[in-house]
Amino acid sequence: MCGYPVILCPVFLFCWLFLQSAGVCQDAAKPADPQAPDEAVDSGDPENPFPRAVKVPPGIMDGGAEWFNTSQPLALEDLRGKVVLLDFWTYCCINCMHILPDLKFLEEKYGAQLVVIGVHSAKFDNEKNSQNIRNAMLRYEIEHPVVNDSEMLIWRRFGTRAWPTVALIDPEGNYCGSQSGEGNRDLLDGVIGRLIEYHRFKGTLNEKPLAFSQESVRVAETQLRYPGKVSVDTEGNRVFITDSNHNRIVVAGMNGELQSVIGSGVAGRRDGSIQEAEFFRPQGTVLVNGVLYVADTENHLIRAVNLAEGRVSTLAGTGFQGQPGQSLDSGLLEVPLNSPWSIAHVRGTLFIAMAGPHQIWSHVLGSDRMAVHAGSGREDVVNGALSEAAFAQPSELVVDAEGAWLYVVDSEGSAVRRVATDVSGRAETLAGTSELPRGQSLFAFGYQDGVGDAARFQHPLGVALYGQTLFVADSYNHRIRRIDLNGNAVTTWQGDGTAGSSLQPLQLSEPGGLAFGGGRLFIADTNNHRIITVEEATGASAEFTVAGLKPPETTVRRVLPDLKSALEVAPVRLAATEELLTVVKLQIPEGWKRNADFPVTWSVFAEADQGIVPKSALAVRQEVEVAADGSEVQFAIPLSGQPGEASLVLQVTWGYCTADGRGLCRMASAVWKVPVVLNTDGGESRLALQFPEPDIR
Repeated sequence: MCGYPVILCPVFLFCWLFLQSAGVCQDAAKPADPQAPDEAVDSGDPENPFPRAVKVPPGIMDGGAEWFNTSQPLALEDLRGKVVLLDFWTYCCINCMHILPDLKFLEEKYGAQLVVIGVHSAKFDNEKNSQNIRNAMLRYEIEHPVVNDSEMLIWRRFGTRAWPTVALIDPEGNYCGSQSGEGNRDLLDGVIGRLIEYHRFKGTLNEKPLAFSQESVRVAETQLRYPGKVSVDTEGNRVFITDSNHNRIVVAGMNGELQSVIGSGVAGRRDGSIQEAEFFRPQGTVLVNGVLYVADTENHLIRAVNLAEGRVSTLAGTGFQGQPGQSLDSGLLEVPLNSPWSIAHVRGTLFIAMAGPHQIWSHVLGSDRMAVHAGSGREDVVNGALSEAAFAQPSELVVDAEGAWLYVVDSEGSAVRRVATDVSGRAETLAGTSELPRGQSLFAFGYQDGVGDAARFQHPLGVALYGQTLFVADSYNHRIRRIDLNGNAVTTWQGDGTAGSSLQPLQLSEPGGLAFGGGRLFIADTNNHRIITVEEATGASAEFTVAGLKPPETTVRRVLPDLKSALEVAPVRLAATEELLTVVKLQIPEGWKRNADFPVTWSVFAEADQGIVPKSALAVRQEVEVAADGSEVQFAIPLSGQPGEASLVLQVTWGYCTADGRGLCRMASAVWKVPVVLNTDGGESRLALQFPEPDIR
């Protein structure tokens, strides 16, 4: 876990066993008596898995500074009939990021019965800022409601102690319990399924989907999207930009000329040509003998891009997250990795900042093994022999000219370290704190210039080396700091400490990665969706733009809709053109209105396709035109222009609210199956569909 706050929070009213021996919520001074959920009696009817759950008091969700992905603050009383899962998180925390796929899985599986609410209770001062939380939500594509619990009021009321923690509320508003840590998908899936089964039988379950407004609706397209890292090939005079949220790597000349784009933009792990290959929020890269190695972070993979051949392959990983303490005796494609974040190369060996287990791993190129180079796996800032040293979410590596040292930023420990490349060497801390009583280094952050342990950082994510000067992206302080390696004196070089986008003077917003080349420092200015260059000699700054670079056509993978409920449509004879105008008439119930804050989305695919729908169309889309009264939407489905036959499967989703704005909004979704014939000799150029009237009972 990411750690505990400095003061342990008292329990608010109740403690309860969660999930069949999974653990207990307990007072800091005295453990609660374990009480397991009653086992169901085999009577044929489901029984309450938590018969002694405690009623949640009114107002327990009050006090948040701001709500996101919802048009109004939420109260648990408004969600009666739903299973509610509260996710206590803070966006710096790698473990909190690890459970997001689990939450997404549960939301998709139980979309009509479950509501997930993120309770963002910040660790770092910078994380209390609502705009920074909004950026984190957009970066990690969080679609459920989130409250900024900046004063940790909700955290304290639920007796939360660590990030991440989830708390479960049943459809009658009773608290079932909480569980901290990651890796609990199966447990949560099981208990949520039992709650749904019981409350469906009892008649206390509301299975009408809710629709929440989305922050993503108000986002404009940008050339780059939350770029995470940047690396420079000085010999080849080119720059590699990790365009993380576009799931791709951009290759540009030092003059900004676009050379190539690696990755289709679709979030996935497909190998193949650079045009069709898929990544999932990649981070660090390193170039070795014409091969670009990529830390494909959220795929938990290391990818290899052969630039001469224009092909992407998987070097290491299974595509699934590994766990601390696992064996590394298997081959490269059989060892699960855990959030690789950065890569460096020294004399034929790759060194990998493995943020998940708080370690640095190594791989000798040409071999079939991975190894732990440094780090015990304990999350802390501890120096010493490599096997005994402790790291706290290492986030970028850079190697010195001799290949003797790796310089590392430990983001959760707010420290800058160096690690010997020789296995008999040591790990040391250059700036920031270390060797504090267990866990306290994780909370020793701030902003202070000084020498060595007198300096303070706030969640640094990037590091670059030029001569005897180490540049540090002090991300949550929105600054670039410099460390003189002759004495470890830390000074501030760029940024005024406030998040902004000014070039003169330079302002940054959570810069995530650094690289040095051609006398310039390249900065991945993550939240500003840009790359900044700063002349080392003069300090002059400029935005590095890539001429002709466009956002990818899609960044998400389409999910196949359920065809069991598809509405059958009479066969349609269409003209073989490059797009099909589609008009969907919405039936808005009396006393209701379309929710303008909830995106109208559509997706399409073709059964028995003969190539009439191009691959670029096979993704969720939001490009729609809405009639003034909100009763009709239209959009264009891309077609290949080639004749053929297929069954188009089209899904449209939208939200609607009561006209008076009171109460929660609902979601409507429909799937149509449309047999079509595309002809070169003419046919319909417009497809008209009628949305079924939503059930408002």
